[in-house]
Amino acid sequence: MTKDAKISEECNAVLSPIGDALYVIGGKWKLRVIVALKEGCKRFNEIQRTIDGISARVLSAELKELELNGFVKRIVHHTQTPVVVEYQITPYADTLSEVLQALANWGTMHRDKLRKER
Repeated sequence: MTKDAKISEECNAVLSPIGDALYVIGGKWKLRVIVALKEGCKRFNEIQRTIDGISARVLSAELKELELNGFVKRIVHHTQTPVVVEYQITPYADTLSEVLQALANWGTMHRDKLRKER
């Protein structure tokens, strides 16, 4: 195997799983929804009030995708009138804790860098 082929193989070995991860949690809102739900179960409007700028349509779509991928559980309380729907993160969402902390640390560092350059 040539040196270039080996580098390309190593690159693809990293790019492929990163692509998979971004497909599932990428975008502007998904990680924010997960963070908003770390405090506990919330109803739809509570989540929307927590996340500045997210529309109801977008939040609904993000919650459906997060539920489909096992990060969020939708809980329907049929015993109440009107029916109450809550959302909570699943234990699987906890697997993102290190990713979320790394992103928060990097975001803080980047914001500080930009402020110093002004």
